[in-house]
Amino acid sequence: MFLYHDIAKLILRLSVGIMMLFHGVDKIVNGISGVKHLTKNAGLPEFLAYGVYVGEVIVPLFILLGLYARIASLFLAINMVMAIFLAYGNSLFTLGKHGAPVIELPMFYLILSIVIFFLGSGKYAVNSK
Repeated sequence: MFLYHDIAKLILRLSVGIMMLFHGVDKIVNGISGVKHLTKNAGLPEFLAYGVYVGEVIVPLFILLGLYARIASLFLAINMVMAIFLAYGNSLFTLGKHGAPVIELPMFYLILSIVIFFLGSGKYAVNSK
């Protein structure tokens, strides 16, 4: 039975890591001018925008590998809180054209990162126990 738990943890880590990595690769290819703009508009130092590379490239790689996945998932959670704050701060409870909250995707990543934190990386990870 525990085998299934470890497979579920692996699927969760792979799903979150791969999907978040797509966002990071987009930032590498297209730059972070949009994130810089959001950061500046929020009254924060522009250099904080570079943290998106950590949160959307390095952290997903750690989660994928199961290398300090709990710590990495905390960084992802912080990244998602900042994304929600910066991009949707005034419209947290607004519904999109299909009836879902506009913060659906970053909120989903936030929740899944918290789940990874509580579950850990499982048996199929670089630093499994």
